[in-house]
Amino acid sequence: MKVLTMALACLLLAGMWLRDVDGRSMLVSSSNCCFKFADKKISQQHIQCYKHTSSTCSRRSLILKLKGGRETCVMESAPWVKPHLKTVKPCPPK
Repeated sequence: MKVLTMALACLLLAGMWLRDVDGRSMLVSSSNCCFKFADKKISQQHIQCYKHTSSTCSRRSLILKLKGGRETCVMESAPWVKPHLKTVKPCPPK
C-alpha cells in the first residue's frame, strides 16, 4: 500500500512539474532565467515587448516576447538590442 501511495505522489508531482514547463520557448526557462541566447538579430516588427530576467539569474539579459506568443532571450549588450529598446515597450507585469 505504501508503494502505491508513493507512486501516486510521484505521478502527481511529475504532472505539476510538466504543467509549469514552458513548451512555447526553447530559450526561456520557467524560472525567467536565460541559459541560451538568440544569435541573430530579431526584426523589430516581430517583438511585442521585453522584460529583464530575474535578478537571481546568473546572467542578466532580456526576454523578448514575440508575436505569436513565443519568447526568446537576448544579451542586452548585443549591438542591435539597444536601438530596439527605444521603440519597444516593456511587457506589462503579470
